[in-house]
Amino acid sequence: MSQLDLFPSPHPLTPPQSEEDVLAWLRLLRSRRVGVATFFRLIGEHGSAQAALEALPEVARAAGAGEYAPCPLHVVEEELKRAHYHGAAFIAFGSPAYPAQLSDIPDPPPFFWAVGDVSLLHRSTIALVGARNASSLGTRMARRLAGELGQQGHVIVSGLARGIDTAAHAAALKTGTIAVMASGVDVIYPTENTVLGEEIGREGGLRISEAPIGMSPQARHFPQRNRIISGLARAVVVVEAAARSGSLITARTALDQGREVLAVPGHPFDARASGCNMLIRDGATLVRGADDVIEALGAISAPEVEAAPPVPEVPAPPPETRSPEDIRALHRRILDRLGPSPLAEDQLIRDLARPAAEITPELVNMELDGLIQRQPGGLVNRLN
Repeated sequence: MSQLDLFPSPHPLTPPQSEEDVLAWLRLLRSRRVGVATFFRLIGEHGSAQAALEALPEVARAAGAGEYAPCPLHVVEEELKRAHYHGAAFIAFGSPAYPAQLSDIPDPPPFFWAVGDVSLLHRSTIALVGARNASSLGTRMARRLAGELGQQGHVIVSGLARGIDTAAHAAALKTGTIAVMASGVDVIYPTENTVLGEEIGREGGLRISEAPIGMSPQARHFPQRNRIISGLARAVVVVEAAARSGSLITARTALDQGREVLAVPGHPFDARASGCNMLIRDGATLVRGADDVIEALGAISAPEVEAAPPVPEVPAPPPETRSPEDIRALHRRILDRLGPSPLAEDQLIRDLARPAAEITPELVNMELDGLIQRQPGGLVNRLN
């Protein structure tokens, strides 16, 4: 269930209509301790990003966080200036340009930056992911799959990493490819893919990122990036992957999002194939070529353009009926259930045996207070 479904609201989320609105959205999400779920929650409570920003210091103080200030205006003004310089478009949740498939995942990015052909976001998309240290056979398979699927009208989505990602993007450059980046959309990583990344941005492809303009990638950014790769795609094809790899994280995320997962088998002695073989053992569709992917999708060719997504609704806050003592007791129960290892928010709610409408707003307050961290994929962990 998406956080957008937890509470009904008669008021739809209105995407930014002006540069002032864009700056407010940027400030809200770039503010300390405001993650994706908290962003949507605050707008649901206050009606707009600007109103949420004005209320945020008091919300933080009520949650026990003193000396709290939202992201300074000059910081996001500089980000917007750099975005204009690099020709990056601001794609906001709820706008016609925002891809419908991505809006359906549990933790959709409130917005992302895009450089290139944004119409690719509304075509049929298939993700190809795999090992960075790919074998020669693996890269050949990725090129073949990407090329043939592209010829069938599908856009290839990947993460612009070494190995399989690089081969898939290069093969699909002429037919359409989307590179989802863990860095800022203007910071191409790894540097060896600089030329390829620039070609994607100007020759019919698209680079996107939810990260701030100019930001270098860090390890924690890649799992967040992976949820967007699978969220954009109708299906995820894993070409090569070790038993413990980022590609398998993407595959598991795809399954959680209701996406089709397919895998190319490999030799049992090759560690780079162990993850794919495990996926097939556990029920993933075996892929020998593009025809297997097309058959799994149930269509021979893809439509050129899909309908623009409807404007989603944001949750309205539940009425506050609990006393401060009750709230503190609930916070203690939540913390008792959490540790440093992430736990699914749905599981936490089941463990507490309390309504989601009661738990979710307190998770927002606890995040603002720095007690917990909410992560992509509906996960939450204790910080202290």
